[in-house]
Amino acid sequence: MSDQATTSLVQGVDFVSVPTRDLDAARAFYRDVLGLEESAVWQRPGQPAMGAELETGTVTIALIACEMVGIEFSPNKVPIALRVDDVAQARAALEARGVTFQGDIIDSGVCHQALFTDPDGNSLDLHHRYAPRT
Repeated sequence: MSDQATTSLVQGVDFVSVPTRDLDAARAFYRDVLGLEESAVWQRPGQPAMGAELETGTVTIALIACEMVGIEFSPNKVPIALRVDDVAQARAALEARGVTFQGDIIDSGVCHQALFTDPDGNSLDLHHRYAPRT
């Protein structure tokens, strides 16, 4: 193989897109319930907002108002793993804010996880890796 074929062109992940039918409700959930910082709202002059960006500390979550950009709405069914220090503690805090979880906390042998959805049905996962990568 040539050096060109083995050199990665990708340097990282800038954002992940999360579809929504109700941008205001999604913004409130990610900002007020999950506690993420909203860094941007996109809209054309005189038009309703088309999207918003919220910061996780490593990757931006870009909420996309599907109807406004001509995309058919379909929720993400595979979870976005949100890193937390303690899954049980974070779960309890979110439950106190009205979030319903799907089943018990999962212990995979290397990490703890707790699955839930946002108001649009997008799958999310509280995640904490407690064992080193091998």
